[in-house]
Amino acid sequence: MELPDPRTVLAAAASVMQAPIGAMLEPLSQALAEFQPHRAVAMLTGDCARHPMKTHGETAITQKITSTELARVGGTVGVGEPWSGRARLAGQDLPLLAVASRPPGASGALLVVVTRGGTEPTGPVRELVQRLWDLVALQLMHRAENLPPADLHGNRLAAGERARAVAELTNTHAATLQSLLGTLRSRTLDDAAARRTATDLAVAALIELRTAADLDSSLSEEPAGAAFDRLAGKLAPLIRHSHVSLELAGPRDRDHALPADIANTAQALVRGAVVTLLDQDGLTRIRVAWEPAESELHLVVRDDGPGTLAADALPMRRLAELAAAAGGRWSLDAVPGWGTTMSAALPLAPPASQPPDAALAALKPREVEVLERVARGLRNRQIAEDLLISEHTVKYHVANILDKLGVDTRTEAAALAHSSGLATLA
Repeated sequence: MELPDPRTVLAAAASVMQAPIGAMLEPLSQALAEFQPHRAVAMLTGDCARHPMKTHGETAITQKITSTELARVGGTVGVGEPWSGRARLAGQDLPLLAVASRPPGASGALLVVVTRGGTEPTGPVRELVQRLWDLVALQLMHRAENLPPADLHGNRLAAGERARAVAELTNTHAATLQSLLGTLRSRTLDDAAARRTATDLAVAALIELRTAADLDSSLSEEPAGAAFDRLAGKLAPLIRHSHVSLELAGPRDRDHALPADIANTAQALVRGAVVTLLDQDGLTRIRVAWEPAESELHLVVRDDGPGTLAADALPMRRLAELAAAAGGRWSLDAVPGWGTTMSAALPLAPPASQPPDAALAALKPREVEVLERVARGLRNRQIAEDLLISEHTVKYHVANILDKLGVDTRTEAAALAHSSGLATLA
């Protein structure tokens, strides 16, 4: 297929640059259709913490694409080196064109195009897609660096939640390996008993990983005593076949309510600390204590080991990042010859959410006018007639509004407008 007129390509690039981040793929797909038939497009970027993956095209494909699949495809693509071939995406083997770009200072962005069968991208086509994507990646980085307050707040929350999830899963994995190693190294178990114990530990770990995602959604609060008992159950396998004794000092007020995410973070912090301490020589005792106060949950993990752990060591940085992701603090006090004390304080109050007025302040006057009418239940055609603009322009404004407010649907945007009193002004 011949390449389109340069003016067409430049016009397409301009439309992509002007579109909101959440709506960039649609004009990009329209531009690509001029010279590369395709069924869907997907992107994965490190410059957008809230929505790193976006898709556009046939829903039979886009609804099944996962970020893991995109990352796997990205592993075969060099920056500035277009790749085409067949790979697994959306759970099936598909013909793909993939390009990656990383402007200076950016985290990088990947574009994957699901091409139509029998339309192998030519060299000039692959080069043109690469150049278009370089422009998009540069715009993504620019948008990330100049976010309005509403988007910046949401991205920080999303990044914190992602850091918390990654840290918790890392600690779970490390604890499982520590338990398995303790079992396999034990001199008190024969081979058959060691295999049975290791199998039980592995099965329990798999169950925990599969249910971890359900904990936050199924529980809003948990008594401190019950949360500490769950922690005790998770720590037991770590020292079951170890010479190290574990002392547990639970909360005095067992009925004190803890937010579910804080309870889970506290458990992950303590277990990660215990796993780190067990990796030392000359250790005989570990003491774990936590106590909820009026506004914070205090955690202390202390040992009688060599006291040589460093605050900048990788395990310590991971624990500090996990505490920070939950809005808390983490500290380490290691004294050679006297042992190590790790402490954390996690907030019990929920993070302050951004008031609707602050989010709406990021909207332009015309976007406010469109949102007012969205909140009144008007459709795009009615809004266009009311404001004497085209439906396409209304669609553009609505996409921009959703992107700035950090919501996914018109209903959510309307709810924000109503809660701020904006809808009553029209």
